[in-house]
Amino acid sequence: MTATQKPTGTSEPAGTRSLLAVVLAAGKGTRMRSALPKVLHPIAGRPMLAHVLASVAEAGAVRLAVVVEPGRDDVARVVAAFPGAETFSQEERLGTAHAVLAARRALTEGADDVVVAFGDTPLIAPETYARLRAPLADGAAVAVLAFESPNPTGYGRVLVEDGRVTAIREEKDASEAERRVTLCNAGLMALSGAHALGILERIGNANAAGEYYLPDAVALAVADGLPVAVVPVAEAEAQGVNDRVQLSVAEAAVQATLRRRAMLAGATLIAPETVFFSHDTVLGRDVVVEPHVVFGPGVVVGDRCTIHAFSHLERARLAAGVQIGPYARLRPGAVLEEGARIGNFVEVKNAAIKAGAKVNHLSYVGDAEVGEGANLGAGTITCNYDGVNKHRTVIGAGAFVGSNSALVAPVTVGAGAFVGSGSVITDDVPPGTLAIGRGRQVVKAGWAKPTKT
Repeated sequence: MTATQKPTGTSEPAGTRSLLAVVLAAGKGTRMRSALPKVLHPIAGRPMLAHVLASVAEAGAVRLAVVVEPGRDDVARVVAAFPGAETFSQEERLGTAHAVLAARRALTEGADDVVVAFGDTPLIAPETYARLRAPLADGAAVAVLAFESPNPTGYGRVLVEDGRVTAIREEKDASEAERRVTLCNAGLMALSGAHALGILERIGNANAAGEYYLPDAVALAVADGLPVAVVPVAEAEAQGVNDRVQLSVAEAAVQATLRRRAMLAGATLIAPETVFFSHDTVLGRDVVVEPHVVFGPGVVVGDRCTIHAFSHLERARLAAGVQIGPYARLRPGAVLEEGARIGNFVEVKNAAIKAGAKVNHLSYVGDAEVGEGANLGAGTITCNYDGVNKHRTVIGAGAFVGSNSALVAPVTVGAGAFVGSGSVITDDVPPGTLAIGRGRQVVKAGWAKPTKT
């Protein structure tokens, strides 16, 4: 970084300093062309805003002040999931500094450090937030996040004279010479808690847009003789999301990180670029994931599992040595114990598949328990829904269900029992018995195929 002003003062470890994060999340996001607030659009199965809140919390923020649009209960519910988080309503949109002051009460309650983040900038890592606040411990009043860009059009410029930061200028207010500057403002800022309110309350709106710009805090700090620091960041990490094209770019960046993390932790991804993870996917060691697999939220995969191609998993738990797919679907509540096997075109929902059990072909198992070592033949269906309520099917250890059978819940197939192929089972089958629930075959002698007349 060529333009870092070194503040003076006694360094204090960040871990001993309190941190308030003010997260701006009130934008309408009209370019998303969506009824869903921009900050709630998901990346890796998690709202953008939740990515930001998790990141600043990991960086040390124990208090989170989230500025939202009035009446957005859906945004407030995401915020409420984070300890120490509180929402503040921004009644008018008069610029970023005005938005920060919507959280005035949180600011007046005091913190050593204040970090201003944005709910639509989801790629900023916790380490970057930590670096952004670090100069405050060395005496800086303001620290700004900035990047070098070969094409700075559209960005605010960080202006430097004699190695010292003097101001941040929005492009529409910049002179021709200032527009040639390639050091760009990433938008995020850290302020010393001792100076934050005093600086924010003096920001004016004498600019082309008539808005209260947060970046004007830099010029005010400089005018007060207070140190200002610039913290470098890669342009790609600082990218915000304003439309669905940029949303796809952010998704790709997060997926690349998750894939790399999974492989470095001991999983094999045959074609990494075709595998999609949720932010919370957990893979054990020696897991093999074949091409075109999608992990929804809440999936935990044990060691030595194989996920064959074109499978989809969501809120499912797999113990060690499980195999699923290809073309398997595990829905919420699917629990597969050690060595279980789920084959092609099998769907499992809210069901426990016990150790060594097999459901290999073309089956639906919902609201059920399949005992250890049991085998469900091709086309087995648990009929769990009567149009109003869901009912449970229990299949005992070592039971064998023949192909193309329907088990009409609530029903129990006992341990070691057999169900004949093509049966419709409506009553419990005792352990060790054979149940056949089908019409008897009738052969009509002398029958001839009809012919056209």
